[in-house]
Amino acid sequence: MLVAIPAGVSPELAQAAEAAGVRVTPFLVEPDGAALTTIAGLIDAGHVAVEVEDTFPLEQAGAAHARGKLVLTIAN
Repeated sequence: MLVAIPAGVSPELAQAAEAAGVRVTPFLVEPDGAALTTIAGLIDAGHVAVEVEDTFPLEQAGAAHARGKLVLTIAN
């Protein structure tokens, strides 16, 4: 199953998923600390895969945001 967050499922994605025998569904979430803790536990346990294309230093937040999904690295 592929869950598309937050933009939903485009017709192209739906068609590709169907061709691959994969269910696809949109999902919209609201901020929820308890749920995020549960999700983090699932990720840590290896039950949920997170794909990160690239990371950016905080100084490049504006440029990173223009690319969409992002991870900002903040040094201690």
